[in-house]
Amino acid sequence: MIRFINETNIELPTTNDQRLNRWIRAVAAGYGFATGDITYILCDDEKILAVNRQFLGHDYYTDVITFDYSTKSKISGDVYISLDTVQSNAEMVGATFEQELYRILIHGVLHLTGQEDKTPEKRAEMTDKEEKALALLNSLNR
Repeated sequence: MIRFINETNIELPTTNDQRLNRWIRAVAAGYGFATGDITYILCDDEKILAVNRQFLGHDYYTDVITFDYSTKSKISGDVYISLDTVQSNAEMVGATFEQELYRILIHGVLHLTGQEDKTPEKRAEMTDKEEKALALLNSLNR
């Protein structure tokens, strides 16, 4: 089951949940995984900073933190996303809030499938994988 919990009062774009679920499942399948329970916790900068400090020992803001509970064949996890940072990143790169939100949603899924982004080379590969996933989303019927 894929769930979205919005802990903010930021209005989200109108989405087709079935389409998003199909997309997430298709991306996971492309890496050889089924989807288990994935919970997206949509929060603000202060919440993601607290999570970053408490669980990772990092004292900085970020757009996404993924907690991976996957098994060998099924991805599962909690994906914290700061909607404040999504908005500022969207403005910085000239994207809409919706486009950047979808990028970060799938970024979390890619981490659950084992994709890394800790080096400049891996970050470039991750960006390429995000672009391919976003193209897939755009190809799905609305």
